Amino acid sequence: MPDLFTPITVGPYTLPNRVFMAPCTRCRADADLAQGPLNALYYAQRAGAGLIITEATQISQAGIGYPGTPGIHTEKQVAGWKLVTDAVHAKGGRVFAQLWHCGRVSHHAFQPGGGAPLSSSATTKPGLVTLPDYSKVPYPTAKEMTVDDIRATMADYRHAAECAMRAGFDGVELHGANGYLPDQFLRDGVNRRTDTYGGSIENRARFHIEATRALAEVWGASRVGVRLSPSGTFGDVRDSDPKATFGYVVKTLGAMGLAYLHIMEAMEGDGRNDGKPIEGYESIPASYFRPMFKGTLITNAGFTKEKAETYIRVGWADAVAFGVAFIANPDLPERFRRGAALNTPDPATFYTPGEKGYTDYPFLG
Repeated sequence: MPDLFTPITVGPYTLPNRVFMAPCTRCRADADLAQGPLNALYYAQRAGAGLIITEATQISQAGIGYPGTPGIHTEKQVAGWKLVTDAVHAKGGRVFAQLWHCGRVSHHAFQPGGGAPLSSSATTKPGLVTLPDYSKVPYPTAKEMTVDDIRATMADYRHAAECAMRAGFDGVELHGANGYLPDQFLRDGVNRRTDTYGGSIENRARFHIEATRALAEVWGASRVGVRLSPSGTFGDVRDSDPKATFGYVVKTLGAMGLAYLHIMEAMEGDGRNDGKPIEGYESIPASYFRPMFKGTLITNAGFTKEKAETYIRVGWADAVAFGVAFIANPDLPERFRRGAALNTPDPATFYTPGEKGYTDYPFLG
C-alpha cells in the first residue's frame, strides 16, 4: 500500500514523496510584482516537497487583485521566477507555477487604464478590497466580459504559460478555485450569462475547459494541473447543484490526460456567510470525485499527517498538499518521516514583507 513516502509519477516526472506544497499567497513580490533572491531562498528551503505548487501568480495586469502578489507576464517577472526555479532545481526539487486571474476580486486601482474588473457577469463581491496602498474600500461592480474579452484572456493564459516555460518551471496549474475568474464562470450563483458561456453546466464550464486547453497547447496536457474547490464559498461564490457542476468538470478534465487534478476540501469558513451557516450548504470530499477521475488526484485543506496517510492508503487521493504546515516547516517531509514536532505558524506574518515569518522558520537540528 502506498504511503506519504512512496514515490509517485506525475506527468513525465517521478517524484520522491507525496507530501506536496500547496499554493500559499505570501505578498512578498517587489514593486514590479517580480520575485527576487528572498523568494528563491523561501522556495529552495522547501524543495524537499514531492512537488511545489507556487503561490497564485497573475497571468496579466487585468488578473491582479491584491497588493504584493507576483505576476508572470513581463520579462522582469520571468527573470525573477527563473531565480526561484533554478534554486529549487539545485536542491533536487520540482515546481509548477499556479496561474491566476482574480476576476471580480479586484478593483479599478489594479486594472489597466483604471477600468472595471472583469467577470462572467456584472456582479459585485461583498466585502472590502485591499488597494495597492493597503487601504480598504468596497469592491466595485465587475464588467461582464464580452466574447472578445474572453478570447483575449485565453491569449493571456497562453502567454503566461509560455513565460512559465521560459522561467524554467516543470509545469503549470490552472487556478480554477476559490472564487476567482474560472470559478466565477462555473458557478450559477455568479454567472448570469445567457450566451455560450452561461446557462447550462456545459456552457458555464466552457471557460474552465478552454483555459486548461490553452495551457496544454503550450505545455502538453501531461504537464498541466487544475485546481478546483467544489466545497469552497470564498469570494461569495455559490452553485445550485455543485455535485453535478463539478462532476461534469472533473469527468471532462479526466479525458484530457492532465498531470493531476487538485481538489480542495472544505476550509474553515466555507459554508458560512458573516459567521452564519449558508442554508443548504454541503461540503463535498475529494473521495466523491475519485471514481470520476482515473489520473493523479491531489487534495488539500487542513490535513494532518494522519489524515493524509488515510486518504492515500484507502485511495481517495494519490498525494496531499500542505499549506500552513509548509509555511512554518520548510523541512515538512523530513519532520513527517521522523515523527518530529512541527513549528508553530505565525499568522501575523503570512502576508507581511521581509524574511520574518518567511525564511526564518527553523529546520530540524
